[in-house]
Order: sequence, then C-alpha cells, then structure tokens
Amino acid sequence: MYKYTKGYGIIETLAPLHVGATAGEETGNLNLIFRDQFTQTGIIPGSSIRGRLRSDLYQSGEEGEKLAENWYGRAAERNKDIEKEIEFESRIKIEHASIVWLPVFCPGQPIVWVSCPRLLMRYQRIAGDFVKVDEKKYLNKIQIPKPGTGSKDLVERKLKTEAAQKKAGGKEVLFFNFGFLSLSKTKEDLSPWFPLDTMLTCESAKQLPAVVVEDKQMALIHDMALYRQSRVALKKDQKVVDDRAFFNVEALPESTLMVFPIGIKDREGDKLDWKPLNNSREGDIYLGGLESVGFGHCYMTIKGLE
Repeated sequence: MYKYTKGYGIIETLAPLHVGATAGEETGNLNLIFRDQFTQTGIIPGSSIRGRLRSDLYQSGEEGEKLAENWYGRAAERNKDIEKEIEFESRIKIEHASIVWLPVFCPGQPIVWVSCPRLLMRYQRIAGDFVKVDEKKYLNKIQIPKPGTGSKDLVERKLKTEAAQKKAGGKEVLFFNFGFLSLSKTKEDLSPWFPLDTMLTCESAKQLPAVVVEDKQMALIHDMALYRQSRVALKKDQKVVDDRAFFNVEALPESTLMVFPIGIKDREGDKLDWKPLNNSREGDIYLGGLESVGFGHCYMTIKGLE
C-alpha cells in the first residue's frame, strides 16, 4: 500500500470565475458553470486545477518539463516487448474544489457570506485535522453551525410590521432580494469556519458578516449570487451582432472561498518539496475560461504540507 501526505488548497476568487459545464444546449445560449449535483453550487473540477498547475510548471523554464512529469505524470507509453501500456502516474492527487463561503448582495450589509451544513461538512472533512480552533481543539472536534446561524458581524434587520413579525416567528431576519431569511441564532463566532485569516478582497476573513442556511436553500441563494454577463461578436463592417454570436455567461462572483483536498504519493528517497505557485505554496493563478475578458483570476493557498 502506498502512503499519502495529505494537505488542502484554498481558492479566493479575485474576479468572476467561469468553469464551463458540458450541458447547456437545452437552455439556449447560456454558458452554464459546472455544479455539484447535490447542492447545485459551482465547483472547479480537480482536472482543471491540476491541468493549470501542470501547464504553468511545464512552461516555467528548462527544468519545467522534467518537474511537471515528476509531479503530474506523463502520457502512457506502449512497451513493445510486453505489448501493453505502462502508465506514468501523477504523484499529485487533486479533487474538485467546492464552495465554503459565497458572497451575496444583501441590502444594508451590503455583502453577506453564505454557506450551508453540507458545504461546511466537506470543509471540515478536508481541513479538520489541520485547523486549530484553540490550543486543545481542532476543527473536526466542533459541531457544524446549524441553519439560521448568523455571525457576530451580521447586522440583523428588525421587522416593523406585526404581520411580518408574526410570519418570521418573532426571529431576527435578513433581507435578500428573494425575501426575508429568518435567523434562529445570531452573534455566533463563525471565524473557525473561515479558511483564511485575511483575504485580498477584504480586510479580515475572520470578521465577516456570514450566515448558514439550509442545504435546500443554498441552490436558490447561489443562483441569485452568480455573476452574469451577455456577450456578443459584431460583424467586421457593422456594429451589428454577427449571426448566432450572442450568448450569456454565468460565473462565481469575486470573493468566493473554495476548498479542495490534496494527496501526494510518498516515494522513497524523494523530498516533499512541491511548490506549484511560482516556487511557492501561495500565489496568483488563473482558472477556468474567458481569461482574456477578465475572468478566472484567483489567489490560491496550499496548506497542511508544512
């Protein structure tokens, strides 16, 4: 049995992120993003992350090709003597990146980061052995926040009318574009569930207004939060849309936080000196498509391999 060194990666989107889905023809000219089948929230396939890291390393210099093959493997070759293909397996194992916190516009906040128990459960499974809550306790030893939990920095809105208060059951509420969201617990410390101490798009990742919703509510909130843009191709001699060259794009918004697990196959005599981001374990990276029109810029941080 092989042994694997485990770690994980955190992605903070610095621009809208579009990783296209294979489906979409049935919805017309809408370029959909790839989604998790259960929560219907956007994900980045592990192959997309691995492919970008391999490509960047491959083109990094004279030793790039050799290093890329060492870490990420190379194409199978056929041995003429035994007439079968021999695989050159990748040492790096990367699973898909799922959302941990999704920023959503909320009047009066103006941004609230939203998650649900299923997404937080995956983050706990991936990073639970690495993230310390205090000196004696790790993340995998604490309970996942229940739906309706709001953070300390969340500004709740009090309903003024009796009818609205009765409908909300006397609870504090949060107003989204689709309606009111009732909160059962507020002023909770959700900082252990934010994977970064600081973010490039915020002053602090530990003091953000956040709320946990039910799994079944997450898909609706996710669709409301997506970045959408219409794009066209014009004719060369006129400012008129070319034939069938009009389509819409959806993408994960800026300041989304995502997590993915990493496994590295241990080899006897080899050092664990994997530094995929410009000879470092954190840095800028472009993921997904439409880079030329401003999509895909992210900041990636590799953790747990120290």
